[in-house]
Amino acid sequence: MKYVLLTLISAMLLSVSWPTYGVPFFIFIALVPLLMMEHGISKFSSYKRKSWMVFGLSYLCFVIWNIVTTGWLYGSKNPDGSHSMMAVVFPVLVNSFLYSLVFQCYHWYKNAQGTYWGLGFLIAIWMSFEKFHLNWELTWPWLNLGNVFSDYPKLIQWYDTLGATGGSFWILVINVLIFYTIRTWEAGRKRKDLIRNISIVTALIVLPMIISLVKYNNFDEKPSGQINVLMLQPDLDPYAEKYSKDSLTIENDLLALAENNSKGKIDYYIAPETALPGRGSISETAFEKSLLLNNIKGFLTKHPGSVFATGISSHRFYKNQENIPKEAYQINPDLWVESYNTAIQIVPQQNVQVYHKGKLVPGVEIFPYMSVLKPLLGDAMINLGGTVASLGIDKERKSFSNPYNKGRMAPVICYESIYGEFTTDYVKKGANFLGIVTNDSWWGVTEGHKQLLSYAKLRAIETRREIARAANSGISAHINAKGEIESDTFYGDKTTLFAKVNLYETMTFYTRAGDLLSRFSIFALGFLLFYFLIEKFRHRIKKA
Repeated sequence: MKYVLLTLISAMLLSVSWPTYGVPFFIFIALVPLLMMEHGISKFSSYKRKSWMVFGLSYLCFVIWNIVTTGWLYGSKNPDGSHSMMAVVFPVLVNSFLYSLVFQCYHWYKNAQGTYWGLGFLIAIWMSFEKFHLNWELTWPWLNLGNVFSDYPKLIQWYDTLGATGGSFWILVINVLIFYTIRTWEAGRKRKDLIRNISIVTALIVLPMIISLVKYNNFDEKPSGQINVLMLQPDLDPYAEKYSKDSLTIENDLLALAENNSKGKIDYYIAPETALPGRGSISETAFEKSLLLNNIKGFLTKHPGSVFATGISSHRFYKNQENIPKEAYQINPDLWVESYNTAIQIVPQQNVQVYHKGKLVPGVEIFPYMSVLKPLLGDAMINLGGTVASLGIDKERKSFSNPYNKGRMAPVICYESIYGEFTTDYVKKGANFLGIVTNDSWWGVTEGHKQLLSYAKLRAIETRREIARAANSGISAHINAKGEIESDTFYGDKTTLFAKVNLYETMTFYTRAGDLLSRFSIFALGFLLFYFLIEKFRHRIKKA
């Protein structure tokens, strides 16, 4: 019962730390009860299958954490309008399993090499897992530990140096040191050691926050310019109106929203992810002939000096003799089509600038590891409400240049805004502000859209770029380079948001170096595993 209680305490602490409802400071002790549970079972319990007990209890902890923090996935719906159980069950169970596997590896390594080597291994493998979770096709980094302070930007200004992955490292080190302090006190009851360890832990918690406050209060980056941005929030129901309304009606409503709120000079109109068309998509080989896009050009002729950026659904056809991308699917014996979640920028008398979303939502926009799983699963994904095809992507990030001013927009599309190092690639391509186009209305009035907005603040700090975020139903927002929301909208309103967005050119250390601590941790993990194998080999040689 004691070990179950420790497990539940960790689950509670992890859950109540999370944005946007939680208090993040609990995260510094959230893993300590779990570590105490593992240590107690390994050293003092009489269970015959200790590893299975550790795995089962850690899985219970991580399942509760995942349900509390991402249970809003249940808000997504099936085609018949019912809530999608698989949309929440699959990610919760799989993500919890992955975290439990990480913890189980720590348990095995610690029992083989001792507590102190094991604690170092825990930091290395957890950091390596988070990095892996940012990059594979089942990517779901929503619960990476460094995200937890996204609603407290004043305390994490140093993320411009080490990023949110640096925050994960910080949190893991503190948890490990607190557990180490408890263990050394239990083992020796030496007051001097206790005071020393508490002082070190306190300093490691407080000093980064003090540095952050100093950076916050002394932020004096000079903008290279300023642009007037009007973010459009059409509040189009993604389940009903989006696919039942005529595309021209949808576009006319969007342009009327822009026209009625154009007061003074507007440099950028930004509409949300897949704002156009309605049902179907727009052919990329016929952009210049598209009635929808030409209507936008007509709108811009009445607003000289303005550009229009929006998300669209698009596609490109390929014939048999052409180089057919692996994501394309066959629609008849001689014709293939590749679909995209796309951001475009429209300027009169110029070709449309195009970017295809590079980070796709697993099971919705991408069939993970299709070449392996599709032959095994067949139509099972259809029955589970998932996708049986994958959208095409751009291999590199882009920035949209502006012929009228210094603005160079990073066309960040929805889910991409969770990824720190990925987002820096837009800045390396010249972007001096981030334009996030998103449709997070799929989950309704839940924590989902709030958390996604909150994570955008991390990207502002990491890159020191201001953000203009246009969301279908909200929350649209202007976020400054310190990660603070300057202005925003209410969720569910059909409205616009005007912002004067500052442009910045300087690259942060994090933009240049990326997830440095993650790469160091991967190296450390390799060293620890190699050291373990060498020790095991030497031990066998001695026995022989």
